[in-house]
Amino acid sequence: MIIAEKKPIEEIIEEVRNFDRILVLGCNECVTVCEAGGKKEVEVLASALRMYFITQGQEKVISENTLERQCDHEYLEEIRKDIDNYDAIVSLACGVGVQFAAEKYLTMPLLPGVNTICLGANEDRGLWTERCQACGTCVLARTGGICPVSRCAKRVLNGPCGGSTDGKCELGPDTDCAWQLIVDRLKALDRMDDYEKVAPIKDWSTDRAGGPRTVTREDVKI
Repeated sequence: MIIAEKKPIEEIIEEVRNFDRILVLGCNECVTVCEAGGKKEVEVLASALRMYFITQGQEKVISENTLERQCDHEYLEEIRKDIDNYDAIVSLACGVGVQFAAEKYLTMPLLPGVNTICLGANEDRGLWTERCQACGTCVLARTGGICPVSRCAKRVLNGPCGGSTDGKCELGPDTDCAWQLIVDRLKALDRMDDYEKVAPIKDWSTDRAGGPRTVTREDVKI
């Protein structure tokens, strides 16, 4: 899941200040799950913007809509018939959705209403943690399902670094050492022999370092 968090309302106000007709556009996917950009958040943000500009004596039209996804042509087409009614769109989708909408509606200012953080999981109510950096070459089979790329601050691929103490990362006592988690998992799986195997040099060309990535599936193309 893509995890995002709300931008400060002050930042959004500054971005929309010079526009009179604004659409706050939500997304029913990941940002809804992490309570940053779904229908509820659209309503709250739109109300906050209306209230602010009323107190400033400024007349603004703040509209609301929430699409199933903003990273899909089909759903973005739903606002085409109304697009000329707005001067700007505040998108509460992740950075992918904002960019996709911007590419589709070239003359419409697309303003992000959230900060996209990472790929992660919902551990508890109000708690989301990073689990994947989408490196493009998954090593989870070798590390017992615990990712050293996303969960180790140094991306160490062959055991813990010298900064690990009592199972915690040198970043602080609230951060588990990824390799301690991996060792614990391999023990539970009775696979500690795998811990002794030296990992091959990782192909980082599949990571973001190799430039923008594209996935093509010939079997599903039309």
